[in-house]
Amino acid sequence: MSTTTTTHPPQGEMQRGLKNRHLQLIAIGGAIGTGLFLGSGKLISVSGPSIIFVYMVIGFFVFFIMRALGELLLSNLHYKTFGDIAKDMLGPWAGFFVSWNYWFSWVIACVADIVAITAYVQWFNADIPNWLPALIAVVVLTVLNLQPVKWFGETEFWFAIIKIVAILGLIAVGIVLILTRFQSPDGDTATLANLWEHGGMFPMGASGFVLGFQMGIFSFIGVELVGTAAAETENPRKTLPKAINSIVARILIFYLGALIVIMSVTPWDKIEAGKSPFVSTLAIAGFGLAAFAIQLVVLSSAASSANSGLYSGTRMLFGLSKDGHAPKAFAMTSNQGVPTKAVFFTCVFLFSAIPLLFAGDEVIAAFTFVSSMCATLILFTWGSIVVSYIVYLRRFPEKHRASKFKMPMARVAPWLVLAFFVFIAGTLLYGDDTRLPFLAAPVWFIILTVLWQLRKRKLQREGRPLTAPIPTIPHPLDERD
Repeated sequence: MSTTTTTHPPQGEMQRGLKNRHLQLIAIGGAIGTGLFLGSGKLISVSGPSIIFVYMVIGFFVFFIMRALGELLLSNLHYKTFGDIAKDMLGPWAGFFVSWNYWFSWVIACVADIVAITAYVQWFNADIPNWLPALIAVVVLTVLNLQPVKWFGETEFWFAIIKIVAILGLIAVGIVLILTRFQSPDGDTATLANLWEHGGMFPMGASGFVLGFQMGIFSFIGVELVGTAAAETENPRKTLPKAINSIVARILIFYLGALIVIMSVTPWDKIEAGKSPFVSTLAIAGFGLAAFAIQLVVLSSAASSANSGLYSGTRMLFGLSKDGHAPKAFAMTSNQGVPTKAVFFTCVFLFSAIPLLFAGDEVIAAFTFVSSMCATLILFTWGSIVVSYIVYLRRFPEKHRASKFKMPMARVAPWLVLAFFVFIAGTLLYGDDTRLPFLAAPVWFIILTVLWQLRKRKLQREGRPLTAPIPTIPHPLDERD
């Protein structure tokens, strides 16, 4: 573990203060957030019970993405992020695009989380002005991300534990209600039959099933956080495989279990799109106090997801600065190894959530827009991981053969994943409320192209390399092992 003072920014380094439990819970906590607690209401209204199969399909492909990421990271422990992987496998331009895109996507995701926080606060008191909880959220997130990484990891660990306990508690209560055939004040009986007795498992037809992928993909954003946190993990060769192998399975269990229970207790066609189905389900079932408690949980979960996203975004800025693709100040770390200037810079952009709250009539409309934009950008990030893996297989077949953490179906799965991404892009273009954010994404990539050309010419004029090289010598952790 190394630290440097801010007097030597080029040599600034982050600390390896994350343990296995931190790594697993950071990724789980980043993914289990607003997509499940708030966005699932809209998903259910669009797709009905078929949303169960939507999550199963997405989880299947996300598993291969994560295994590809894991094998790549372990092939060279000098990789700090998948931005490093992209520049090494695809070229300096790819590192620039992937890193800046991922930073921007998490800025958008954090904005979505702040919008969600506002919605949750309004549930408690509708008279509270929209801007106040958004402002408080930005300040709290800034303070949390200025702490040493071990304290960040500990905070996220307990945030995630709260979410997991709440979801498991909801599932347990739901099972009891189903077994006792509980009848709500509205006359609805809790039974698994509610999944297919209200129009079948595919009540909205094929179109409803397809549209479920639009926001369903947003619910899985955050699983790739392990690719960012790996650089601050004590023993990545042991912790990374454990984290990756368990993350997708656990998320699927939490998501599928919760959604099956929700739609069994309350028929899917009675779940409101603009409200959290977790809160609504408990309220309809007559558990007012439990509904209040779960609302506090989902409020904290949104903060947790935003916290993880902000952490990841600032680490991308740190890497960009090291590569010469961002101001040198972003590579400056505190005595605790925290890139403080990168934190402050990123947090400034989170204030964009405040005017966004006044852009539409409903908070859910703003949430849908920013989450769809984020889903579009994350496809590029995930795609870069998969394409990098394809190049890795061709360039370093010996590393793949020697790997103790191989991606299953390595020759076929990456191409299937890329085809799935094309399908997801089609669903985003197909939906009325997701089409505009999808079409707006190319504007961002045009901006990145211009910025890359300007940066490349500047570096060439100065006789500097287009990016920092990735060391090929054994990593100190390899020597220790």
